[in-house]
Amino acid sequence: MLERLSEGGVIVGDGGTGALLTAAVPRLRCPEEANLKAPEAVVKVHLGFIQAGADLIEANTFGANRRKLSAQLLDDRLEDIVETGVKLAREARDVSGADVLVAGSIGPLGDLEGSHGAENAYDVFFEQARLLEGRGVDLFMVETFFDLEELETAIQAVTDASALPIVAQLTFDEDAQTLAGVSARDAVDRLGQLAVVAIGANCGLGPQAALAALSEMTGRANGVALSAQPNVGLPSRSGGRIIYPNATPDYFSEFAAQARNLGARIIGGCCGTTPAQIAAIRAAVEDRREPRVPMLFVEREEQVPAERRAEKTLLQRKLEAEEWVVSVELDPPKGTNMESMLRCAERLHESGLVDATDINDNPMARARLSALMAAVAIEGTVGLETIPHVTPRDASIMGLQSQLLGAHAAGIRNVLAVTGDPPHVGDYPGSSGVYEVDAIGLTGLVTRLNGGEDYSGKAIDAPTSFYVGVAVNPSAEDLETEVERFKAKLDAGARFGMTQALFDLSYLDRFVEALGGECPIPLLVGIWPLSSFQLAFRLHNEVPGITIPAEIQQRLADAGADAKRVGFELARGLVEAARQRAAGIYVIPPFKEPTAALDLLEA
Repeated sequence: MLERLSEGGVIVGDGGTGALLTAAVPRLRCPEEANLKAPEAVVKVHLGFIQAGADLIEANTFGANRRKLSAQLLDDRLEDIVETGVKLAREARDVSGADVLVAGSIGPLGDLEGSHGAENAYDVFFEQARLLEGRGVDLFMVETFFDLEELETAIQAVTDASALPIVAQLTFDEDAQTLAGVSARDAVDRLGQLAVVAIGANCGLGPQAALAALSEMTGRANGVALSAQPNVGLPSRSGGRIIYPNATPDYFSEFAAQARNLGARIIGGCCGTTPAQIAAIRAAVEDRREPRVPMLFVEREEQVPAERRAEKTLLQRKLEAEEWVVSVELDPPKGTNMESMLRCAERLHESGLVDATDINDNPMARARLSALMAAVAIEGTVGLETIPHVTPRDASIMGLQSQLLGAHAAGIRNVLAVTGDPPHVGDYPGSSGVYEVDAIGLTGLVTRLNGGEDYSGKAIDAPTSFYVGVAVNPSAEDLETEVERFKAKLDAGARFGMTQALFDLSYLDRFVEALGGECPIPLLVGIWPLSSFQLAFRLHNEVPGITIPAEIQQRLADAGADAKRVGFELARGLVEAARQRAAGIYVIPPFKEPTAALDLLEA
């Protein structure tokens, strides 16, 4: 490897081995399983790339680490998969008679659902590298990383396990940034200080993104070679399968010519690239073909300075001034007709007793109109400030970010990050929810937007100005865990809190004492006027997080037909007691009638 790099030519890499195997071998749990299940197919794919002109092929071991394989219940076959993967690549080389290099492919660990154990990334990479070297690879391709720190950990582990050459490759977008927001320029500066022989771009959005990264790296690698092995283009989903565009060989010839001119010494492909594209790269390299058309161009969105409503919300101003705050909870409609909701909001606003309305987001896991859209309608039509709930249950990180940016553009500033009722309790028992992040992660996402960057660290046009709140349950049975999660929410950027409905404020006292005697952020206490013993009995026994003391249940039972009056008296007592302990209240209206909350507030 070192000799070939010193000769000054281009080493042609192979293409998308994993994608070709997944298409060729049915019912694979992962591409690496083909090493055991269909070894002849693996050899065939390798031979196809060698015959197309590849100087370097990668063993089918990209995801063959203990953590990733555990998600497919294959971690007990780790050694077999890795060692067989190298054996098959070497066999293809022997069959071909070509003097090709065999690289051990090592990919990132990821955060796979269902994976277990192997939490120490260094140990996982070290184990995989040791197995690869023991079976006879010539070098390591540590590739397709988007987290630079994880890549650095992998390089250190491989360096400690072996003295073989290392090629380090990150995945970049069309702006020459990783998904984590690291620029190609910064990446090459950091990686150039490590024990690697080449640095480059692989996978990603296609040749254009790889060329953009190379253009940033050129001249900054301090004598380290550059590499480029992009996907064939943007993938799409069809009938449950991932498909790739049919990039012509001529297109890859152009890519290879431009990559070479930008200083790339290793040029190949990744997902979706076949022997046809590798043959085109080989031909372009051998002919020293010059580019015919400039492929490298960057589309820049026009940046218009964003006008932000910088003033604080009424909720924020009152809480910071330690003024009493009152909110009333609303449920959006189950369809598209918002007239009733808007009438209720208007009456609450006109009463002069209510500062805001907090809006549930698909409560009880039943589909309703979006809480954020309801908030936009209420603030725009009625003028009453809102606190829409936002849950990570129903959308990915990308979807949540998109919804929040849209709401901010429409003027929404207060948001409450909540976990959300699990889907199986509602109308969608077969759904497991999205939950790419929890309420803590969602709070962190909002905080990042306020800092002017998205979840992955990339800059947005201007910082948002959300006032973000979080839910808290002082009556939780496991108080220690609840306190730990609340502290994590504080660290993530929570500015205020809203408690679960409380029917005994001694739970709040216990919670504040567990925090050290004082709550770092203002709290709104949930007040729910109970109308009957039957309601109290059901809430206590069926709704997670709600605890109604036995004496209160008994008082409602003894009251019989007069239970509603007793329930409201108890609620009024809680409101007065909360004035000494909290920054405000939010009322959960009885009878699903929001304006009934005014009966409690007017007394």
